[in-house]
Amino acid sequence: MYTALYRAYRPEVFEELLGQEHITKILRNQIASGTTSHAYLFCGTRGTGKTTTARLLAKGLNCLHEGERPCGKCASCQAIKDGSFLDVVEIDAASNRGIDDIRQLRDSVNYPPVIGRNKVYIIDEVHMLSTEAFNALLKTLEEPPEYVTFILATTEPRKLPATILSRCLRLDFKRIPETVLIEGMKRICGEIGIEVTEPALRIIAANADGSVRDGLSILDQCISGGDRTVDAEQVLDFLGASGEAVFVELTDLVRKRRTAEAIEYLAQVLADGKDVRQLIRDWISHYRNLMMTKFLRDPQAVINLSVENIDRIREQSSVMELEDINRGILELSKTSDAARWSSQPRILLEVCIVNLCQGAGMLPQGVPARRPEPAVPAKTKKPSEAKKPPKRERAPQEERLPETEELPEAEDAREAEDTLRSLDALIAAAEGKKESMPEEAPPEYYEDLAESGPAAGQAGPEGADPLDGAGSLDGPGQKEGPGQAESFAGTDQTENLTGADQQESAGDLLALWDKVFADGEHEKGSIYLIRKGGMLTDMDEYSFTVTVRNDMTRRQTERSRALLEELMEFHTGKRRTMRVVINESPGKEISVEEAAARASDVLGVKVGIE
Repeated sequence: MYTALYRAYRPEVFEELLGQEHITKILRNQIASGTTSHAYLFCGTRGTGKTTTARLLAKGLNCLHEGERPCGKCASCQAIKDGSFLDVVEIDAASNRGIDDIRQLRDSVNYPPVIGRNKVYIIDEVHMLSTEAFNALLKTLEEPPEYVTFILATTEPRKLPATILSRCLRLDFKRIPETVLIEGMKRICGEIGIEVTEPALRIIAANADGSVRDGLSILDQCISGGDRTVDAEQVLDFLGASGEAVFVELTDLVRKRRTAEAIEYLAQVLADGKDVRQLIRDWISHYRNLMMTKFLRDPQAVINLSVENIDRIREQSSVMELEDINRGILELSKTSDAARWSSQPRILLEVCIVNLCQGAGMLPQGVPARRPEPAVPAKTKKPSEAKKPPKRERAPQEERLPETEELPEAEDAREAEDTLRSLDALIAAAEGKKESMPEEAPPEYYEDLAESGPAAGQAGPEGADPLDGAGSLDGPGQKEGPGQAESFAGTDQTENLTGADQQESAGDLLALWDKVFADGEHEKGSIYLIRKGGMLTDMDEYSFTVTVRNDMTRRQTERSRALLEELMEFHTGKRRTMRVVINESPGKEISVEEAAARASDVLGVKVGIE
């Protein structure tokens, strides 16, 4: 039976182990001096020699040679190589992960070695053990018999309990440099009589990504075609153009906005059998690595790649803008989510490539540009104001940004219903009642107010704000003086006003509410929801009341309490506490014509129905 290259050429002595000199130095010295530990933890990525080194250590502990151990030729070394040495036990924790397996191991520890000097237990993929199995192993691992040595191997040491880590001598295996891999493969190719060109070996080593087993597996695949000579083109055919080189090339085409070439290159990759969804996930990882190399001087700690591949990524990252990298991550992540449920993931990836090519350097799709702040003239602070917190500047009315989208036109039935609610609310406000407020007053309401009183937001004859410094109303029917607070407390703002005074009072509240939201929308976009479902209906010396339509709007208003109270203080000159009232009463149903007539009688203006 044919034996794979990575098994046939497994190192038998420490000198044959590739690229782990820092580990072989420690183990050879411990074996020679007789100071080996009772428990080892071998950590590292796949194919870097963890299990091989564990067997070499087991050989060294039981080698019969008098010189440097292991010799690889004595009876004990040969028996360990063949797997017939009774005192070396290998356990696959992925298959034997339960507490019963560990109990059986713990019982066998008490028996002394049968043939050799030491009894060695090699537990591969130890992170797969269950929590109960780890707990059962703790005591034995901490104080085993003097003739027992545990060697734990794992690719994910972070999954091990701290109690296990603290009981072991940890040795971390590094990825093998490409130059070392190339030299090792050259030696093997010479022994089997196969000629592989230098460029072909470089491609194999780059795609092995620091793993000796992966490199030998790719080499085994390339020479299995029967050719005595293997070049770079044949290697690419066998690989299907996979590996880090694919994403470097694809990202370069996107960066240069070569849309047609990028789509054609994608077609070549997929024609070789690459899975589309896996390709998207790997491409996201490549963009993430591009971002890491932009900020980290030594990114090997966070990028699980070889030094040579990291250098390639760093070179590409140096010519890319951070915006392009971020956009690539977001676009590909969105495509990956959509591809999970799509029967045509390839089309989604092709659309993503087109978007990346056409929008390179732009903001990611779905991320709106930041709205510009309104220009506010700078004010010179007086010395007395230096210690006071800065007040919020008032945004000019004409600089308010337009709404991002327009509401669709309502149908005739909906328009009639909104008109009834609006007119009913106006009548209720004029009569001093707290009836349900409309979502938004119709344009005709503001036009009628303009005909009979000052427009919302306009100053009085002397340029005064509709609200004075104390926040009191300046309507002609408002009583002034020391008793002013009593006239507001506990009563509706329009209770004692009639005719034009009622209209001016309502207009003042509407104007104030508009000013609050003109500034509030620049601070918090979601405050628009409160404007749609609530209205300022009352204000006294110590508080102001916001009437909302439902509990959802009430919760939104409560979440914005601090902002609304701060804005009201800025516009009225006095701190007031906000009260939120829910009013969902539908009121008495009347016809449109009757509602218009009642509104005309109470307000003293003609209300027209269109």
